[in-house]
Amino acid sequence: MNILITGVLGHIGSSLLENISKIKNLKKVYLIDNARSNNLNVLFNLKKSKRKLNFIEGDLLDDNVLKNIKEDINVVIHLASVTNAEASFRFKDLIYKNNLGVFKKICNFCLKKKAKLIHLSSTSIYGSQSSLVDEDCDFLKPQSPYADVKLLEEKYLKKKENRKLKYITLRLGTITGVSKGMRFHTAVNKFCYKTILKEEVPIWNNAMDQYRPYLSLSDAIKTFIYIINNNFFNREIYNVLTNNYTVREILKMIKNNNFSIRIKKTKSPILNQNSYKVSDKKIKKFKINFNKHIKKDIKETLSLLKSLY
Repeated sequence: MNILITGVLGHIGSSLLENISKIKNLKKVYLIDNARSNNLNVLFNLKKSKRKLNFIEGDLLDDNVLKNIKEDINVVIHLASVTNAEASFRFKDLIYKNNLGVFKKICNFCLKKKAKLIHLSSTSIYGSQSSLVDEDCDFLKPQSPYADVKLLEEKYLKKKENRKLKYITLRLGTITGVSKGMRFHTAVNKFCYKTILKEEVPIWNNAMDQYRPYLSLSDAIKTFIYIINNNFFNREIYNVLTNNYTVREILKMIKNNNFSIRIKKTKSPILNQNSYKVSDKKIKKFKINFNKHIKKDIKETLSLLKSLY
């Protein structure tokens, strides 16, 4: 089996690459990234493997990047995306062009290659919800351009021209956990980073008891590997999360590692997202055996940052 991973130098991609040997019957792995993050260290010191890794530095908006892959591809894990929801307000046009534009190219590539697609969506498309929501929720309220594009991607997959495309859509919670390509614009990582620097942690005025779904990076990787190894591409949507936590609970986990936190109340629009809790009942049917390491992720993130400052 040959697979393609886009956005391999990012937070999720770098961790997936380190666990690539867990995918069965794997022959060749094509890796694509524009390398703007300068995280080429992700490709260093990988465990020796019989699987051939082929790294392609390039922008997926350039049609030639995908055209250069001449061999058959069986599975595409599409991770390449601008993921900063807060920044998406400032660069709205760029988000629609990059994220949605590239996604359409990936779908066309999969159709031509008859490849199966792991599509990453986001639980942020639920927006404000008064009760526990599942994949059948009809009242989706994305509150950022980033989340809006994720919903547009889901709708695009349902179009007639994609009826022969085999895929699975995963609505991921906010990622936690250490990796070579980790980012610090997501909630938990930003809170940890600000805490180590002894800077104020920005929290919206009434956000302390608002719920969000969080996903340990190790649980995300387990999900990808399970889907590929079990050939589970049923054109359905699944929420993927480790647990729902309030902001107060996340901050308490940080404090429990003997750190004090300075909170700054803010009215920033991206932090003005109402509470929502997401059901993981559907994904639990897979019996993936999640690690549920949110507390461990926080401890490791704090430890890593403390060693640098």
